[in-house]
Amino acid sequence: MRSLKGVSLSRIIGTAARAFHFPAASHMAQGGTGGNHRRSLDAATGGRRGGGLGTFGPINSEVSAGLSLVGSRAAYQAVNNPYIANAVANLVTALVGTGQRPNVRGVERELRRQLHYAFDRFCETADHAGRTDFGGLLAQIARDMVVYGEGLAVMHNTADGLQIQVIPPDHLDPAKTEILRDGRQIVQGVEFDASGRRVAYWIFPERPHSVFADHSPAVRVEAAHVLHVFHPIAPGQVRGLSWVAPAVVTANELNQWKDATLVGAKMSAMQAGFITDTSDIGGDEELFAEPTWEPGGLVRLPLGTDVKFSAPDQIKDAPALLRMTLQELAAALGVPEFLLSGDLTNANYSSLRAGLIPFRARIDQVQHNTLVPQVLRPVWRRWLALEILAGRIDAPADTPCDWIMPRPQQVDPAKDLEATEKALALGLTSRTNAINELGWNADDIDEEIQADRAREAELGLTFATPTTQPTNPKEGTDAA
Repeated sequence: MRSLKGVSLSRIIGTAARAFHFPAASHMAQGGTGGNHRRSLDAATGGRRGGGLGTFGPINSEVSAGLSLVGSRAAYQAVNNPYIANAVANLVTALVGTGQRPNVRGVERELRRQLHYAFDRFCETADHAGRTDFGGLLAQIARDMVVYGEGLAVMHNTADGLQIQVIPPDHLDPAKTEILRDGRQIVQGVEFDASGRRVAYWIFPERPHSVFADHSPAVRVEAAHVLHVFHPIAPGQVRGLSWVAPAVVTANELNQWKDATLVGAKMSAMQAGFITDTSDIGGDEELFAEPTWEPGGLVRLPLGTDVKFSAPDQIKDAPALLRMTLQELAAALGVPEFLLSGDLTNANYSSLRAGLIPFRARIDQVQHNTLVPQVLRPVWRRWLALEILAGRIDAPADTPCDWIMPRPQQVDPAKDLEATEKALALGLTSRTNAINELGWNADDIDEEIQADRAREAELGLTFATPTTQPTNPKEGTDAA
């Protein structure tokens, strides 16, 4: 092996640069200082153009600094701004609908039906507060995830089985951050072990800002009992960020602009005319009288005065500005514009379908990559384990299941059914999968069809498939 003694560093760098075609490194190796090199990344430019560009730091630092304020502002817009409220409701509906249903795999049909029936009974009593069912709990978690960026729930083992308590996300103490011994740490209320796995959550027993309860310190709850649900935007993210965050500033400006525009238009429409006293013989009480702002009002003006309204041309630009702002809000929330504004004036089948395809792809991603691993799968495993331990079900503890998502409403159901029919005929899908895509369980449908057929035969009922009758009476008969 040749010794490197006497070989300069610049020669080594230059050789490697030429071998791998690194022109910048070759220039440095040849003695270039790079002083005359100009940056090609506009996003990294400085000076006048880059002075106003914002920057985003480490995800956990940014989320920790603005978590409470962003969530509060997003919640305000979700309640008071009609466009944001409509978009949030549509997002929640698309994510959970009336609730996901399990589809058990890998076991005999009898056991599969037993598990399905048992889980349906659990869904009816899943709410720890007794106010809704499992689908309603999922809707609450999904709404918190959209508005506040994260949903929070605690699973309770009771004598009757599993029950779930959904609690507000602000119960998770954001100020609880400290370094523990043995490599453990707590970050924004989430405790990690030395390997970086979540082992516990620090949760307030009551709302920190409740006026009817004293503030109590956060208590430690094992991670196995907690459902902490959020759709991360960066690796290593500890707490969720509101989906409404990109739209908060624009939505607030839109509210103010609409209020100002409406008030200006209303004030302009209040006055039918103005009267000027050309002889100036009116009394002082008329000279200094306040104008009456009411529809059809006539206001007397003193001699030598006139009235002008500010910016009357702004009203003409209002529709275009509103449309552009709504498009920006829709893009910020990741929904088609008509799911934000409800305006279908210029919509047709093609435009609606084109807008729904990427939206449904996003929803599908959140359903399978966030809701399934963070909510549905843990609930299934905990529920099944408790049922087996209680002796109510005899099944393997690792019985797998996938989840039937709620059926999205179709723009043209007939065309979608035609596509499904062709896919079945070509062997590109199964009947079970086609039924699951409609939001139903194939076993349920088959049993209902079987029961319908038996009842029809018992009652002597016949429901023939309608056929198209020929328009010409002579069609379909023998020429003879």
